[in-house]
Amino acid sequence: MMFRDKTYWLVGASHGLGRALAKALDAEGAKLVLSARSPDELRNLAHSLTSASALPLDVTDSEAVARASKEIGPLDGVIYCAGAYDPMAAADWKPEGAERMADVNFMGALRVLGQVVPAMAKRNAGHIVLIGSLAGHRGLPNAIGYGASKAAAMHLAENLRADLRRTNIKVQMINPGFIRTRLTDKNEFDMPQIMSADDAAQNTLKAMKSNRFSTSFPAPFAWLFVLGRYLPLKWFQAIFGQSK
Repeated sequence: MMFRDKTYWLVGASHGLGRALAKALDAEGAKLVLSARSPDELRNLAHSLTSASALPLDVTDSEAVARASKEIGPLDGVIYCAGAYDPMAAADWKPEGAERMADVNFMGALRVLGQVVPAMAKRNAGHIVLIGSLAGHRGLPNAIGYGASKAAAMHLAENLRADLRRTNIKVQMINPGFIRTRLTDKNEFDMPQIMSADDAAQNTLKAMKSNRFSTSFPAPFAWLFVLGRYLPLKWFQAIFGQSK
């Protein structure tokens, strides 16, 4: 199996997709370093897996990220799955909340990858996975902070691919739809094709095993966003009741 005895740093492992993905990778034989802000939950998860260690981390702290990277040492892969989310409309803008989403969802990825990618480039080997979102494809209602931060992370993955395409470093961008977690519990609207965290993890694992750069799921809901990138914005937003 491609993950057996490979060391992956999974950032954002304590809840939801990250937690389920840790279990899925463990079943594939990977050695895991698990990071998140919840030390007790991380340690409990690590103890339940075959080969995993807990490394509590706040991705908004640049010095802490640098220390963590040095502690871990060489890696075969890194998965950035940390995420913050609050539904937020422009008229109800909460500056601190919007800034936190940007800090965790995008700036955190910059901090982590800034410590990891140069070493991978020097070794000419590695696997980089960024977890985006269908919400990052185009502007949506009530997504101030979240949508833009996920779009930035997805754009970052494209930058990485452009720079590393002629190396032995595999870069992937994986964009899930709605996942049943404590974050989506905040939503008060219908969420089409909402997945369990375990199902989303299996879709993510399948994508990681493929040679595709970008994977969006679940189909057919994801097709609306992937193909919607080529529609005029007013047509795309009309689908979500913003037709002006």
